[in-house]
Amino acid sequence: MDRQSARRRRARPSRRMPFLYTAVASVVLVGGTAAGAVYMKAQAHDGQDLVSSSSPSSASPSVSEEASVEPVTAPAVDRDALLADAVKKSVAVPSGAEMSASVLDVDSGESAAYGAEAFDTASIVKVDILATLLLQAQDADRQLTATEKANATLMIENSDNTAATALWNAIGTADGLNTANKSFGLTETAGGDGALWGLTQTTSADQLTLLQQVFGDDSKLSETSQTYMQGLMSDIAVDQHWGVSAAADGSDWALKNGWLARSTTGLWDINSIGRVTADGHDYLVAVLSNGTTTKTKGISLVEAAAKAAVSVFQDTTADPTATAAP
Repeated sequence: MDRQSARRRRARPSRRMPFLYTAVASVVLVGGTAAGAVYMKAQAHDGQDLVSSSSPSSASPSVSEEASVEPVTAPAVDRDALLADAVKKSVAVPSGAEMSASVLDVDSGESAAYGAEAFDTASIVKVDILATLLLQAQDADRQLTATEKANATLMIENSDNTAATALWNAIGTADGLNTANKSFGLTETAGGDGALWGLTQTTSADQLTLLQQVFGDDSKLSETSQTYMQGLMSDIAVDQHWGVSAAADGSDWALKNGWLARSTTGLWDINSIGRVTADGHDYLVAVLSNGTTTKTKGISLVEAAAKAAVSVFQDTTADPTATAAP
């Protein structure tokens, strides 16, 4: 409300008022107190009502004069939009190729996603196969056998396909994978037909959910199982040191890559999932792609997308501390 319009002009007493009324209206009582002066004044309204009040000399404006104060809230940052912008500016997607990326800032719990389509997993499904095997072992209250451990090491660290096929069969192929994924919270992943584990279909968002099972606090996997998987993903063969690790500022990362030349087209599926550390913060990153003409071009695409994904939480173009106008 405008303070000027809120003010009220004091009514001028009528000369026809009784003497007693005029006298009362002009009385000012001043008394010394420890808190300060106290006064009383009379005010006439339309020549009828007499209203008196007492307050300290430093009294605040009346309620009618107080400005309305709206809560001040910080606007939400649209991380998806920021990622789309980062991809547009820094990721060159070759003609005919497709790419999807999802990222989670472990510290804040915020995430961003670009693209929702499904892709072939290629060898990144090996993380899912091992997670399924470990969950099944937990449910059966048993430890992995020596053979299972040997195959797990070969499958994750060296991306060995023979070892992967052995464990794919051990978990019950697609049925076993799909059942475990329901427990893990994956909703857009479907195991490949028969022995074709590399043609399992998934989304980058689902792979982010899987990474949370491996690296997160709220997981169906035991701490022992998580530590085991993290150790294998941190010891990848040197010739596979590419992918989401490009977004890390050093060697603090854990990942699994996948690459597959499709026999029907000759084009490449190139994928990478894992945890990276940049500027002292941990990020879970999943990048999926298909349609590149060479493996090298696919790797370049995936690495550029991983860097763009992490940059969303490092170089935001929107100010998350900005406040809305009252």
